[in-house]
Amino acid sequence: MTTATMADPPAASFGSETSQYPTHDHRGSWVPNGAMIATRFMELRKRRGLMVALILVNIGVPTVFLTVRLLAHAFAPHSYGPAGGYDIFTSLVAGVMFVFGFIVAATLGCTAGSVDLTEGMFRHLVVTGRSRLALYLARIPAGLAIIVPLVAVGFTIVCAVCVFAAPTQLSYQGVIVPPGLSHTAFETWGADHADEVICNFNYNGPITALVNCGNGPGGGPSTRVAPGGAVPQPTSPAVDRAQAVKIADQDYVDYSGHFLSPSISLMVKAGLWIELYAAIGFLVGLGLASLMGQRTVPVILLIVLEIVLTPLLSRADIPHVVNLQRGLVGLATTHLEPAGLPSVFGGMRGGGGGVGMVTESSTVAICVIVGWIVVWTTLGAWRMVTRDA
Repeated sequence: MTTATMADPPAASFGSETSQYPTHDHRGSWVPNGAMIATRFMELRKRRGLMVALILVNIGVPTVFLTVRLLAHAFAPHSYGPAGGYDIFTSLVAGVMFVFGFIVAATLGCTAGSVDLTEGMFRHLVVTGRSRLALYLARIPAGLAIIVPLVAVGFTIVCAVCVFAAPTQLSYQGVIVPPGLSHTAFETWGADHADEVICNFNYNGPITALVNCGNGPGGGPSTRVAPGGAVPQPTSPAVDRAQAVKIADQDYVDYSGHFLSPSISLMVKAGLWIELYAAIGFLVGLGLASLMGQRTVPVILLIVLEIVLTPLLSRADIPHVVNLQRGLVGLATTHLEPAGLPSVFGGMRGGGGGVGMVTESSTVAICVIVGWIVVWTTLGAWRMVTRDA
């Protein structure tokens, strides 16, 4: 006698909802995983020409400049001043690293946003089933993982040289002045060095003292005159000291912005500031290149924006378009500049923009920066999601 056994039920297709062992396929998730980010990072890092350009601009330029100054001061200290110091630091940060950091970061962003299209890999990425939004978002941490450390290394080199190779004496308007004096102490020092103060310091007012500066005919008394043209007459030491105190009082605000070396607080704030602008440049370049589907034109547009349009539109109010001027991301970032740095587009020290710049509150500046990041990221992601494969 034979017995019949029940056959096993047919297994459902692998990965289906009725499968005995359902699988969890996360390829449709819009959140990029670590493997996607690592792949995008490797794709950018292997572009040797791009990486060389990033290293040369962010690290090479300040390193070569400071190395030349170090060698010049070592071989001819009387002809060339110290390689570091507060003035060198502020010039490099506001004049070089801020502007060119944005440009190279934007170039990296434009490359990341268009590399798959230009190399014909976009179709192959789409057929894997990965979310297009995840493919776009994976480029953000991958690119920032490249540009942020490069800017940090270059900035660290600048800070190290400017601190350890700083001058030991403060030269203010051609006169050796003790650093860090209070307002009262500066006036007292000026009274004790009346001849040097009267002869060299800037002063917007009448000169009532006549001292021997050595710049007159035959090395005689100074010919410096008051704004009205009246020639001062020889005076007593008490009058000279009073004149020097007035001049020192007027120049103290400018003097207080000069230091032998940058402070730790200023270096930290300046580093975060240029990193912020570099990150903005990368995100804008990424979105613009993804929207346009190429790299060259977006790079040119962003260079023109940074080198030409932003400096021109930041210097003066233009009737009826002043709100458009305030919408420039470069101007908004400049208004967040740390106190103690010279304005990127000219003006006095102190941060928050320079004299003659378009006025803007910090709240508006922050809203403009957030708006640029959100808008260009949204446009770039939207174009990648809707683009034909």
